[in-house]
Amino acid sequence: MRHTYMRQGPIVSSGVLLGAGLGGFVDGIVLHQILQWHNMLSSVRPPTDLVAMKYNMLWDGLFHAFAWLMTTAGLVRLWMAGRTADALWSTRLFVGALLLGWGTFNLIEGILDHQIFGIHHVHPGESELAWDVGFLVVSLLLAATGFALVRNASRRAEPPRGRASAFPDVPSVYRTTR
Repeated sequence: MRHTYMRQGPIVSSGVLLGAGLGGFVDGIVLHQILQWHNMLSSVRPPTDLVAMKYNMLWDGLFHAFAWLMTTAGLVRLWMAGRTADALWSTRLFVGALLLGWGTFNLIEGILDHQIFGIHHVHPGESELAWDVGFLVVSLLLAATGFALVRNASRRAEPPRGRASAFPDVPSVYRTTR
């Protein structure tokens, strides 16, 4: 008998990268472009004239380029995971990793950009601290939910496609093969 361990790492790492990238796109598209609440450096250089707007647009573009790189790295990592036989393909694990990546990215961005460097706030004005804290709370909930899903994924793991009937009573994270 041989024991095969189904690895969570490839799916978790791809999900975290994709979550961070897609979370960055949601922030940039919704808060920067659709709602137009802030730009990347709007507290440093308020977009009150065309030159300042172009300056902020450049930094928003760099932010989106970073989000694109994270998303691309996540897709590459997911593709590589798909080429291995021992990756644990679990929806719960992948969704948890996405939420963990999104929440962690937003926590880091919110603490650094909003609080420490003060380069922008979620919604500048009278209640900007409340908006910033709300953003951090939502980010923490995303990350905590993601962490809980990743942590518990091995208990309810889905067997890899095409192998489900071969070992119906053995959990997919630790499978005995002959």
